Amino acid sequence: MSTEPIGVRYQTEPGLSVDEFIDVLVRSSLAERRPIHDREVIRGMLANAQLVLTARVEGVLVGVSRAITDFAYCTYLSDLAVDEAFQRRGIGRELIRQTHEAAGLYTMLVLLAAPKAESYYPHVGLTKRDSCWTIPRQPRSDNT
Repeated sequence: MSTEPIGVRYQTEPGLSVDEFIDVLVRSSLAERRPIHDREVIRGMLANAQLVLTARVEGVLVGVSRAITDFAYCTYLSDLAVDEAFQRRGIGRELIRQTHEAAGLYTMLVLLAAPKAESYYPHVGLTKRDSCWTIPRQPRSDNT
C-alpha cells in the first residue's frame, strides 16, 4: 500500500527549469545549503546530473531528487527536496526509491544528510556510515 498522496505524479525530468528547482529548494528549506543566488551554478547542477526526478501535484513541483550515477556501481543522491507543505506524505521516500531504481538497484545509493534531515533517513531505510571525508569547495574565479 502506498503512502503517497493521491494525485502525485512522479517522472524523470532532465529539462527541469532553474526557476522551478530554486523554488522547490526554497519551499523545502534546502535552499539554506544551496547556491540559489548563483543561477549558473544551479544550471550546471541540473545539466550535469544523470538523474532528475520530480514529484508534482496538479502540475506544481512539490519534490525533486537530483543524482549523479555511473549506473553500474554507485549513485550519489545529491539533492532531495520536498516542499514543507507536502512533507510526511511519503514523497521523499518515493523519490529515493525511484531514483535508486532508475540508477539500478545494484548501485549503492549514497547521500550526505542535511543537519535538519539526519533523523529522517534511518526512518526510510538508509544506514548511517561514519566514514565520509570531504575537501571544502574553493571560491570560483571570475574566468571559471
